[in-house]
Amino acid sequence: MASGSKEIVGAEPAKLKLYSYWRSSCSQRVRIALNLKGLDYEYETVNLLKDEQFDPEFEKLNPIKYVPSLVDGDVVVGDSLAIILYLEDKYPQHPLLPKDLKKKALNLQVANIVGSSIQPLQNLSILKFIETKFDADEKLKWVQHYIGKGFSALEKLLKDVPGKYATGDEVLLADVFLAPQIDAGVARFRIDMTEYPRLARAHAAYSELPAFQAALPERQPDYPASA
Repeated sequence: MASGSKEIVGAEPAKLKLYSYWRSSCSQRVRIALNLKGLDYEYETVNLLKDEQFDPEFEKLNPIKYVPSLVDGDVVVGDSLAIILYLEDKYPQHPLLPKDLKKKALNLQVANIVGSSIQPLQNLSILKFIETKFDADEKLKWVQHYIGKGFSALEKLLKDVPGKYATGDEVLLADVFLAPQIDAGVARFRIDMTEYPRLARAHAAYSELPAFQAALPERQPDYPASA
């Protein structure tokens, strides 16, 4: 595993270490949350293409051998949702879950659609398996099918929700999950966002937010020069 550092301007000191990979949308979610909360952190690279997630030392931090993992003093948390909810409890600045129960439920629903019904089906290990059974074209069709299914559901869920972002005019948990998935859909999987105008509107708004921009794959210290 290779080290790099990522500092957020104006962030308060914090003993946080994030095990991350530049292209991981799950890691990107956590980077956004850390940025929104103004938390400084050390970036520790886990190169998935070099199978560094299978390193025994990393397995001690995350037995499922996925990124991200967060180390906060003597607390170790794996899984992006668990990490973000931990940060939400310990670092209450810029709350990501609203007090309003209806809006809170909507944010959790969006996060879970992305985290459970879309992203796992484009996971690197899944795509490698599909390519061994079929070919690269079939792999792309697989991903596009499941992203499209998820985006269609999200579009229906949010179509009547006013505001710049996913669930209104505040940046909340839904946005933290949605932004990386749309980024990956457009940049890697050729998703046509004109089919999802409500999601596209939120996506355009994210491009104006420094916390989201700083978390982009190409802004990470392990982003390869040849990418």
